[in-house]
Amino acid sequence: MTSSSTQTTMRVMPREMRMMSERIFSLTSLPKGFFLVVGDFPMYSQKLGLGGFRLFEERFESFGSADPSRISITSEEGARIVLAGARQHAWFVLPAVIDLLGELVQKFDAAELTVNDAVDPAELAVAASLGGRTGLAITVSGNVLNAVAAPVTGDVRQDDPLLWALFEGGVEVEADLWWRIYHLAKKALATDSVVSRRHAGPMIITEDGTVIGRKDNDDETDVSFLASKLSEREREGAKA
Repeated sequence: MTSSSTQTTMRVMPREMRMMSERIFSLTSLPKGFFLVVGDFPMYSQKLGLGGFRLFEERFESFGSADPSRISITSEEGARIVLAGARQHAWFVLPAVIDLLGELVQKFDAAELTVNDAVDPAELAVAASLGGRTGLAITVSGNVLNAVAAPVTGDVRQDDPLLWALFEGGVEVEADLWWRIYHLAKKALATDSVVSRRHAGPMIITEDGTVIGRKDNDDETDVSFLASKLSEREREGAKA
């Protein structure tokens, strides 16, 4: 954690950012498979100095009505496509953008894609960092994206240098903002109880201590604690 005369920041690593983003996106109307695809976008945005987690917080309420299925192609001419963002957030347009650019590059060796009517179009710049992992070299100018093929080496440092930089040093986030993100993400979790703890992770532990599921215990789970009997309060709550 570092501080200045104006604010205190925290260095946050990818594991925590991905966990918070996944939980928050799970609170929206996005399909489950889809929100797993966009989970890295707030992290990339933060590292690139774009809207990042502040924008994530500001847009959260509007994400409740997000509908990526409304995104559509309005014109297509050879290696050029125009995509209607349908007032969806740029993060939710990006998966279609990457897929379409990849298809066009495969057919024509180069591609140009224009995105109209997306919310926060500056966030389309994230595509330039995402392309390498899918074999694309992408440049972004406003709402216009161009792509050509790029070799995939299998080395994260080469294919996705921004992600590698995040793995090595994380990114600075304002401490107050991060704790708000943390508490927002907690809304996706079940209320903490003996029962919820028994069902957390890759196994279930019954009240008598029987372990169902993974038993290698490589995460040092304290099974004896989880197998403790329910308190009278919890029993009464269950009856109610």
